[in-house]
Amino acid sequence: MAEENLNRRGMIRMTAAGAAAVAGLRWAQKASASGPEGESPHSWAMVIDQAKCTGCGYCSLACQAHNDVSPEISWNVVIIENYTDGGEPVYISRPCMHCEQPPCAEVCPVGASYRRADGIVMMDYDRCIGCRYCEVACPYFARAFNWEAFTGPNPAVPEWGHPEVQRRPRGVVEKCSFCFHRIDRGLKVGLTPGVDREATPACVAACPVGARSFGDLNNPDSVVSQLLSDGPYFQLRGDLGTGPRVYYLAPRRTEASA
Repeated sequence: MAEENLNRRGMIRMTAAGAAAVAGLRWAQKASASGPEGESPHSWAMVIDQAKCTGCGYCSLACQAHNDVSPEISWNVVIIENYTDGGEPVYISRPCMHCEQPPCAEVCPVGASYRRADGIVMMDYDRCIGCRYCEVACPYFARAFNWEAFTGPNPAVPEWGHPEVQRRPRGVVEKCSFCFHRIDRGLKVGLTPGVDREATPACVAACPVGARSFGDLNNPDSVVSQLLSDGPYFQLRGDLGTGPRVYYLAPRRTEASA
């Protein structure tokens, strides 16, 4: 009986793997014709200054409101990383890293996770089959699975903003999108992401102390290019080779320049 059960489990795994392979092949064939990345003159990135972050959580609340995220999950987590010699907490905020080599996109069997040419890692919720491979593959724990449909009121609305995108359905994985809809909409009307609030990710626009900056790495005059050229920075788990597009300025940087 034990051997029979093992054989059955083996067949189930083989069937699932075969289905994933077929789905992946179909996506690859479609992508080869159109391609999710395309071309873009922009290369978006975010810089978070730990010396300025107070852990207020405004970024998380604005994200929850503007992206209509369920209070059961969070696209942007703020935690205490450590403490200064004086006992003051040092916070670290973690949105999606929008990696240059995103593991989530590599393992997705249906192409629901993919990277745009401007560096934003996207989710196609209509394509997502809820396998959660991407959630497991993400080394930053930046993805959350919708176990239940979010049908109730959003407690962050209207105080922290109003929903600008549709709620995701039950059974899909969701995550931070760098508020791509604000970026794309702003560019169409001549606004500059990272400069004009309406075209900037909600978390950046909501930060009351300017701990977050956003902009185009292809523009040497952008705020993110200037911040990264001025001195040292770090990336979360940069040793993994994922190439995060979220950069951090450690507290000692601001203290040294003060």
